[in-house]
Amino acid sequence: MSNSSLISYTKLSPNHSGQRTHSVDRITPHCVVGQLSCETICDCFPAGRGASCNYGIGKDGRIALCVDEDNRSWCSSSNTNDQRAITIECASDKTEPYAMTDAVYASLIDLCTDICKRYGKTKLLWFADKEKTLAYNPAANEMIITVHRWFANKSCPGDWLYNRLGDLAAKVTAKLGGTASNPSGTLYRVQTGAYTKKVNADAQLEKVKAAGFDTYMVQAGGYYKIQVGAYSKKENAVAMAAKLKAAGFDTFITTEQGTAVTVKKSVQEIAREVVAGKWGNGEERKKKLIAAGYDYSAVQAAVNALMG
Repeated sequence: MSNSSLISYTKLSPNHSGQRTHSVDRITPHCVVGQLSCETICDCFPAGRGASCNYGIGKDGRIALCVDEDNRSWCSSSNTNDQRAITIECASDKTEPYAMTDAVYASLIDLCTDICKRYGKTKLLWFADKEKTLAYNPAANEMIITVHRWFANKSCPGDWLYNRLGDLAAKVTAKLGGTASNPSGTLYRVQTGAYTKKVNADAQLEKVKAAGFDTYMVQAGGYYKIQVGAYSKKENAVAMAAKLKAAGFDTFITTEQGTAVTVKKSVQEIAREVVAGKWGNGEERKKKLIAAGYDYSAVQAAVNALMG
């Protein structure tokens, strides 16, 4: 398969596994965590880096090719996913909810449409449910969206984009001339709490996450709201509501989107990132953690516990 004609820059990374062992039937968009140019995104994947992507979309919407589509990139912490997915790193803010520019989002729609067309797909699907998505066998004309957070302890692609994946699927499908599952664009979200105080919403968010659900926080009508999923079909939202209720959470289904809220990661999450080397070492690590608003002593204690 040829690469997209939408690219304006090419710098191929050596970081890939060679030719795919599975046909392409997935697209996995990522947040690159930085408002970078497409050239700089490519520069993030030199030899020895241990990571790559097929495409990078810079903050101005220009698209770069980093790994040929025929090859499996190292992007999603999952060999199985990367063997069958076109992976796309998108320029974003450095902090939650990892917002992207309008130019990036518009180019993501165009690139996904182009990919689907070249692979003979007339529908791009988003189920907002890990188990359902990974168990689903796409029809010959279908492409599905997967996300990095399903395969690793990461926020990627960030709540800004995650909350828009239903919209992305609908807009791409419309451009392809296929039949969208929700022509009106309505998305159904399962809500598990609404709080006037963010600290209470933070606590509920952690409980829902700890129970194994992919959740996020939005602000609307003066409340901080904890929601799960963004479904084009109401029956899928009903099924998720049933799962949450079985886990002990009160729920109701809403079509209200709200504004994504920056959520500070738990001490345990940060500790795992420290162990993975994401915060540097020594005094540099301490300064970064304090600047980000974390209790350095608490994080270090959690790190010690993990390492012990």
